[in-house]
Amino acid sequence: MKHATKIMVVDDEETICEALMAWFVKDGYRVLTARSGQEALEQMAENDVDIFLVDVKMPGMDGIELLSRIKERRPDAVVIMMTAHGSIPTAVEAMKRGATDYLCKPFDPDTLSLLMERVLAHKSLQEENIALKNRIQEQQEEAMAVFVVHSDAMRRIFATIEEVAPTAAPIFITGETGVGKDIVARAIHMQSQRSFGPFVTVNCGAMTESLLESELFGHEKGAFTGATQARRGRLEMADNGTLFLDEIGEISAKMQVSLLRVLEEKQFYRLGGSRTVHADFRLITATHRDIQGMIRENLFREDFFYRINVIRIHIPPLRERTDDIPALADHFLKKYVEETGKHIEGFTQKAIDQLMAYGWPGNVRELRNVVERAVVLARGRIIGVEELRFLNPIQTTPTQAMTLDELEKQHIQAMLQQCQGNVSAAAKKLGIDRTTLTRKMKRFAIPQGGKR
Repeated sequence: MKHATKIMVVDDEETICEALMAWFVKDGYRVLTARSGQEALEQMAENDVDIFLVDVKMPGMDGIELLSRIKERRPDAVVIMMTAHGSIPTAVEAMKRGATDYLCKPFDPDTLSLLMERVLAHKSLQEENIALKNRIQEQQEEAMAVFVVHSDAMRRIFATIEEVAPTAAPIFITGETGVGKDIVARAIHMQSQRSFGPFVTVNCGAMTESLLESELFGHEKGAFTGATQARRGRLEMADNGTLFLDEIGEISAKMQVSLLRVLEEKQFYRLGGSRTVHADFRLITATHRDIQGMIRENLFREDFFYRINVIRIHIPPLRERTDDIPALADHFLKKYVEETGKHIEGFTQKAIDQLMAYGWPGNVRELRNVVERAVVLARGRIIGVEELRFLNPIQTTPTQAMTLDELEKQHIQAMLQQCQGNVSAAAKKLGIDRTTLTRKMKRFAIPQGGKR
């Protein structure tokens, strides 16, 4: 970090400027010098200075006035005051105006080096805190941005989120693949009292049982072959935050028992460990499966279901809330226009009509991918039907009385056919990983080519 840090020494004594410059250059800093307050301000206008060392007593503009001028232009600047005449009132005044520290001449090089390292560590921590707050704010804005809704169904969901987010109750989210269950989960976290804590996501359908167990509970060194060091699990990482278990319908009965115990006792053991680990987190689970049907078939534990299903939020498929399509399409358009730098103003009415008429078996995720592709293909300032010609009209309206599994199977088959049997490419289009798609293909007895 030193080589990227620029220091300005401001002192009317040339020997002080030269001595400090030599010390700092030797320590690896980039250094500027100024012999007056006015010269410092002029150099500041042309250079991005990180740390200022300012002499208090200078002819013309003194150090206290220069400190105020620097803080007006750069409130985040680090300013260290220097003087040969130690004065408590002057030091107090400097600190009131935003000085970081106050030094008395003459300086000891080692003491000065330690001070700079301490200042840099503090500055780095401040920057990390600012970056973290900005990232949380961006995530919150992103999570809430998809709720640019017009349909009554989504307005009710939005109202429910605002009502349940401040509570600690477990939340169970249902809905087809691609409707945005993960976005709803993040929105709940961002509006909760744990919003500044971690939001930890686990896709339960993408892992084998043994891998999922290690991922959730963590392990101690030597717990199994390959465990060369201890590792924290996701349960531990979610402490004081939110744990989001996606595809909860895919976990085994054994894992359900283990998680039920954690939810009831708020503690667990790492694999191969004997030390109790405590974890306090808010649980949100999600699935596209019919869990109650699975309970009837003894594929899902009823006691675990009651524990996670305290508050249920069902997200309807996009085809049942077509009023949201124009607003969502516009939201995604702005996102990808910003990313690509293209100048696209919107959609033609015919393009909107085509989007509204399409059945969206992949729901919001598919709409997002369609808009991204249209932006890439677009040559003008408006997206028309020509940019949407790749939409398959066969998929426009799903057959009535279709079950959710039948609809999912049909969509997977269609994607595999579009990708000429390439499982990795189809998984990417579906927004899932290859392991999850392979497992779904096996469950639905779909060969790699996608046909029956």
